[in-house]
Formats: sequence, structure tokens, C-alpha cells
Amino acid sequence: MLARTTLLFALALAVSACAADRPRVGEVDPAFSAPYALGAGDKLRVMVFGQESLTNSYTVDNAGKISMPLIGAVEARGRTTAELSAAVAAKLKAGYIREPHVAVEVETYRPFFILGEVNTAGQFAYVNGLTVESAIAVAGGYSPRANKSGAVIARTVQGKIVHARVPLWYPIRPGDTITVEERWL
Repeated sequence: MLARTTLLFALALAVSACAADRPRVGEVDPAFSAPYALGAGDKLRVMVFGQESLTNSYTVDNAGKISMPLIGAVEARGRTTAELSAAVAAKLKAGYIREPHVAVEVETYRPFFILGEVNTAGQFAYVNGLTVESAIAVAGGYSPRANKSGAVIARTVQGKIVHARVPLWYPIRPGDTITVEERWL
């Protein structure tokens, strides 16, 4: 009896030690609420008012840049659409257009990824308004061993990958990697 109690105590201690470094569901890193930052794979519509030859769709490449006529490569990764608008305008103003008015909008977002205990793990197209729960549905639902109380999201924030354990109603963003963990019991 004492050996069984000791074994159960040791097992409970080991399980709690594994979970100690992970945030609990609902304890989301405040960095997760930062404005959406552009990344590789986003397709953008850049409009330069009065300059139809410069107005076009551009895709953020793997280096994190868009390439435009006249001004060449412009860093887009990690910037908001407003920051990219200002950067394009500044490059155009430096020798090409006297008073450029630039607007940037996202035409197509980069995909999100879902791993772990779902029926079809992989890469999926992002649609506005997706939550963890709807992303799981897109991935074919839970596998029989899935922990259905929440998931872990990995998101790039200010150039660093940040992880958070989130509830099912939590909104996801393009480029997020969602991991549905296995339940223990």
C-alpha cells in the first residue's frame, strides 16, 4: 500500500513538473495582441495614388521583402500595413515622386498550420475570423486521443516565436502554428 501511494505521488510530481513551464489555458502572453505583422507568403495590394504603373499586387518573398518598380526591394516582414505604406512612400519621395500617397492592404493572408491530435494535420488557407475551434474543424476535427480543452499556438512576435496555451474560442492569425496535444487520461 505504501509503495503504491509513493508511486502515485512520484507520478503526480513528474506530471506537474512537466506542466510547470507551460502557461495555463487563458494565460495568453500580452505580446499576442500586438498588431498583425506582415510575413512571407502574404499577398499585398500596394496602391500609389496617381501612379497606375506602380499600383499592383506584390507577394512578400521568403526574404521578407516586396520588389517594386523604381525603388526595388522594400522590407515588409515584421511591419504593419501602415508601416509598409510609410516605407514605400519614403523610398518614392527620395527621388521619384514629390508627394507620394501610398496605401497597402492584404489581399491574401499567408496560411496557418495545425499539428498534433487532429485528423488532417497540415497547412490551410487563412480566413478572417478563424478561432482555434474552427481551425480544428478545418483540419477534420479531433483525433480520438485529443485534449479538447484548448491548444498551444506558436506565433512570431517582434521576430521571436512565442508560445501560448489558449482556449478554443481564441482567434488565430495567419502564420500561426496550432498544436492540439494528446490527453493523458
